[in-house]
Amino acid sequence: MRRAERGPAHAKHPQGPGASAPGHNSLGVSALERPSDQDAPQWLRTPAACGRLCHVPILAQEGGDLRAQVRQRRWNPQSPLRPWEAVYMERDVNSSSERSQEVLADLPHSPAGLLGSAPNRVLSLRSARRYLSPERLASVRREDPRSRTTSSSSNCSAKKEGKTKEAIFSVEDGSVKMFLRGRPVPMLIPDELVPTYSLDTRSELPSCRLKLDWVYGYRGRDCRANLYLLPTGEIVYFVASVAVLYSVEEQRQRHYLGHNDDIKCLAVHPDMVTIATGQVAGTTKEGKPLPPHVRIWDSVSLSTLHVLGLGVFDRAVCCVGFSKSNGGNLLCAVDESNDHVLSVWDWTKEAKVVDSKCSNEAVLVATFHPTDPTVLITCGKSHIYFWSLEGSSLSKRQGLFEKHEKPKYVLCVTFLEGGDVVTGDSGGNLYVWGKGGNRITQEVPGAHDGGVFGLCALRDGTLVSGGGRDRRVVLWGSDYSKLQEVEVPEDFGPVRTVAEGRGDTIYVGTTRNCILQGSIHTGFSLLIQGHTEEVWGLATHPSREQFVTCGQDKQVHLWSVESHQPLWSRTIEDPARSAGFHPSGSVLAVGTVTGRWLLLDTETHDLVAIHTDGNEQISVVSFSPDGAYLAVGSHDNLVYVYTVDQGGRKVSRRGKCSGHSSFITHLDWAQDSSCFVTNSGDYEILYWYPDTCKQIINADYVRNREWATATCVLGFGVFGIWSEGADGTDINAVARSHDGKLLASADDFGKVHLFSYPCCQPRALSHKYGGHSSHVTNVAFLWDDSMALTTGGKDTSILQWRVV
Repeated sequence: MRRAERGPAHAKHPQGPGASAPGHNSLGVSALERPSDQDAPQWLRTPAACGRLCHVPILAQEGGDLRAQVRQRRWNPQSPLRPWEAVYMERDVNSSSERSQEVLADLPHSPAGLLGSAPNRVLSLRSARRYLSPERLASVRREDPRSRTTSSSSNCSAKKEGKTKEAIFSVEDGSVKMFLRGRPVPMLIPDELVPTYSLDTRSELPSCRLKLDWVYGYRGRDCRANLYLLPTGEIVYFVASVAVLYSVEEQRQRHYLGHNDDIKCLAVHPDMVTIATGQVAGTTKEGKPLPPHVRIWDSVSLSTLHVLGLGVFDRAVCCVGFSKSNGGNLLCAVDESNDHVLSVWDWTKEAKVVDSKCSNEAVLVATFHPTDPTVLITCGKSHIYFWSLEGSSLSKRQGLFEKHEKPKYVLCVTFLEGGDVVTGDSGGNLYVWGKGGNRITQEVPGAHDGGVFGLCALRDGTLVSGGGRDRRVVLWGSDYSKLQEVEVPEDFGPVRTVAEGRGDTIYVGTTRNCILQGSIHTGFSLLIQGHTEEVWGLATHPSREQFVTCGQDKQVHLWSVESHQPLWSRTIEDPARSAGFHPSGSVLAVGTVTGRWLLLDTETHDLVAIHTDGNEQISVVSFSPDGAYLAVGSHDNLVYVYTVDQGGRKVSRRGKCSGHSSFITHLDWAQDSSCFVTNSGDYEILYWYPDTCKQIINADYVRNREWATATCVLGFGVFGIWSEGADGTDINAVARSHDGKLLASADDFGKVHLFSYPCCQPRALSHKYGGHSSHVTNVAFLWDDSMALTTGGKDTSILQWRVV
């Protein structure tokens, strides 16, 4: 299982990973608890100098626990602020930049809490005098702890602690403080909940559940021979950790969910009911290994029959195949160890019969001969082997190319009715190997321009081949003469595998993770569309059963939930990272990794406008509920705010919100569009006015706001999603249902969780669902809450869940 690949959490805050931004405070000590000059510890005292910059050595190891000092002594609230209480200047040891940072009349938990890891901190008396005006002093003295809105991390060590700190509830502040990687994250509680709130209250499981309804995508980019037609009329294939059985006529999917990580290979038993699937090695959330193995299951009942090879296979099972002529009681498998070990199993007894080193090079195919259960064939990089199985021993003969050009890869194998073996290779050639031999008896040189990726022997004795570079599907006669050919459209990609359907129907899987249906006579149409790289952008239409996805493959797809097909697809210039609909649904914003973002017409998918804000990725694009504003959150730590006219087609830069000390991760608007809240990569929660782009420092203004969405992963309404020991990057996205009753989360461990909303008790209970095999990147509910949608990272999948 692969963790989400992100940049360093604090790559964009030169003032240190936990420093607060100007205009807010993260230190957590009451403004009324103020020391006098003599109370200032030695490490903070300043020379009696004025009008010049004074460099004062600050020794973090001295001074003791200041929080304890504060609790023991109540300082005079009327005493003036001292310079050392108000302002300090930081110099980043890794850059030449300096900045002055205001700290409102507070002390850190400890000297180390104030200083963090940066040693070169200095005090500025000039800044202090300018800062300590009578008006400023009066405002500070009047400040109530509950009036602070910021939730920034202190400069605690980023090292994960052995035991997670428990959350702290403060009635006085009306807040809960949780800890991520030891860093405090204060969250405001609505006034009506403060009197009755308790951290000890147990959360309740949601009454609703999720049921996997549809899987978008197919794994064709790096897997082969993984598409078959079953007697039920369903085609079977896989993506992520889900084996999909898709009835094209009924437009219905069923799903086998027995795997806990990526499925890598698939084989169908001669009975056309029993199926074997092999998976890769994985890791649990707790770091425990998930060994690669083969699962054998019933395609009618979807029940697991047998599990083979736990603790035997290494890294992954890349090839599986049933014997065909002896009742199919044997199964062969190849793993991805250095030796690519070939093993043969009596699968009904879950017993290994024999194994043998196959090759040091990649193995792409392992299959039994259809008429001789003692013959197996493996092929891959620079080899084809013919194996003989005798009792509990395996022997192999290498295929001899002799006068023929030896290919770099032997890519695919099929068998003709008479028992001959046909291979396709990376040179575009077809070679025929006589039954029982290891020599080439016939060749079709240059059958394709580029590699031959797929072969399928049809029932009528003809042969179909699929090309990679040339994207051609070719029909060959019994004498290997070319009868007919058709080219697959470029948008769908090169052919990966070919499967025979009913009548003259042929199914084609492509390297761009598409499945096509058609015939060589009529051509092919799209059946299954998939992304080819990580999917990060996800947004649901505000009033229709439609949603949009975009990702690293530079593709933007608008999907119909009803047809499970894209209504349109558009290729853009840059990898995409985020998406958001205008409330009218007529315009879509898409953010990219380069700082550019686009406005697209959702009906015509025409480009309406393109803008650039900075040169780093746009992690969130969000229109206000009234459609008057667009907020663009960037990895340059800024939120760019635009005013919106003409139903989203015209935007004008209003300003930019500056104050975060790390990159923007999530953003939510208030229901009345009066403000918005942001999360950042250093676990900071800040609030903003969209009309002025100023930070909101009055907690009373935002504490009781109704929020149009809940996509921020940090906040009182969602903090129960964080499990014990979470490091702040474990959860990539959350989404609240529109009726306000459910909260779904997407995590780094391939899981989707469903909570009750609000989710404001520590370690809240949830229903947990698998299906994704890598980090789940995003989650959203349809406008009517009938479905939830999740997107995958490395598995490139989109899963559609019915709310039941």
